[in-house]
Amino acid sequence: MSEIFSWQLGPAPTIISIIFGYLLGTIPFGLILTRMAGLGDVRKIGSGNIGATNVLRTGNKKLAAATLLLDALKGTAAAAIASRWGIEAGIAAGFAAFLGHLFPVWLGFKGGKGIATYIGVLLGLAPTIVLVFTAVWLGMAKLTRYSSLSALVATLVVPVVLLVSGYGKIGLLFVVMSIITWIKHKANIQRLLAGTESKIGQKG
Repeated sequence: MSEIFSWQLGPAPTIISIIFGYLLGTIPFGLILTRMAGLGDVRKIGSGNIGATNVLRTGNKKLAAATLLLDALKGTAAAAIASRWGIEAGIAAGFAAFLGHLFPVWLGFKGGKGIATYIGVLLGLAPTIVLVFTAVWLGMAKLTRYSSLSALVATLVVPVVLLVSGYGKIGLLFVVMSIITWIKHKANIQRLLAGTESKIGQKG
């Protein structure tokens, strides 16, 4: 158990991994794509978020899908590339990419909510567990029709599966990332409790 909390990567490569991951994570694909498509500033519509869900509010499903994919892949790229220098480098870069998406310096530290990048980091560090996230999300979505609730439940299951599957440090990383994800979804949780959260396929 103690090895889960140990950190063998030196200060220099840790810092390099963090900077590399953070810079990748800060790329605001939702904002870039909507502006390139002539749809203006996505931060001025809906929730003001730069993620795929808010991009979908422009009415352009292809742009929303592209945003989802690219926001995920920046997490995957950060984790997978840095992992060439060891799993701890991958963890540092992946976590930094996640934080970069949530708090991009270029946008006044106001970014997305992190689900796509969360999945991307998971793909880069423990690709088979993405199937667990997907299965839980699909199951909950079918039962409840709430995308946010489906994602939140999946982020509860993933760290547990990682830890019991022997992923150790990666599991601990996702415990932290899941906690942050729930905090970032505070407004969604409040709407779910109030029964006012939009369901999948529902406008607004």
